[in-house]
Amino acid sequence: MMTEQSKSSASKCFAAALRVLTRSDKSEAELQKKLQQFGFSASAIDAAIEECREYNYLDDQRYALERARTLLRTGRGVGAKISFDLRRKGIDENIAEQALEAASSEFPPADMLREQFRRRFSTFDYATAENRERRRVVSFFQRRGFSLEQIFTIIKE
Repeated sequence: MMTEQSKSSASKCFAAALRVLTRSDKSEAELQKKLQQFGFSASAIDAAIEECREYNYLDDQRYALERARTLLRTGRGVGAKISFDLRRKGIDENIAEQALEAASSEFPPADMLREQFRRRFSTFDYATAENRERRRVVSFFQRRGFSLEQIFTIIKE
């Protein structure tokens, strides 16, 4: 049975959760951590998260898919880099893999690499570039999770 004080705390926690989610979508783990930082009790946090789930304000599968799509579309990550990013944000490994697979089918990594290469390095010519410039371009894409095979295939085009 909830006391008046715990009901008040739960509603304040829910209001805080809505303010956080209004700014940007979050995973359950991120929201929980944020609410803990605000000093809410574990029971108030659990109640707020459950209420957010009921209203569909909080959905880790949706969040993971949108995050994977964004990282792929903007060229900020592919493959393992996206999986790592999602797990770091508290997404279950299975959900992360499903989201990555779905996003990769919508935005093929090779197409994203090609587009990023054209946009960022339109004047780059591997044959005439100095070794330092070659390393800079290749490492730029490696940091985003592209394999050397993918990078050199696009560079040779």
